[in-house]
Amino acid sequence: MKKTGVVLMNMGGPDSLEAVQPFLYNLFSDHNIIRIPRPIQKPVAWIISKIRAKRTQEYYKVMGGKSPQTEQTFKQAEALQKALGEDFVVAVAMRYWHPFTEEAVEKLIKENVDRFVLLPLYPQYSKTTTGSSFQEFYSIYTKNS
Repeated sequence: MKKTGVVLMNMGGPDSLEAVQPFLYNLFSDHNIIRIPRPIQKPVAWIISKIRAKRTQEYYKVMGGKSPQTEQTFKQAEALQKALGEDFVVAVAMRYWHPFTEEAVEKLIKENVDRFVLLPLYPQYSKTTTGSSFQEFYSIYTKNS
């Protein structure tokens, strides 16, 4: 039986203080966030993430050493899965940290999903949030299907 995949999309956040710098690197590597020539995108992202990591870690220390966003999103996914039932498969796709969009796409392909509902959890549309997440999903899905 074919199922519908529902993808809860969000930015994600570091799951530890050690993950802050790589999370920031992923964020600033996104050409939708910083529009600079692509050949220098990743080196600039590395420099910015290194400079900002220490100060940003202090903010995450106040929040318990990690972002609460992933746990909150998984709770939403569990509640949505329960409400929708077995004809649907709900997956979480974070743009800049685990679980990445690729992980969600792989899960849904394994579950034999034939349709997708992309459900961005951003408060409004922006090319840098919803647009970037949609673009990433499409890119990964077309590579894997």
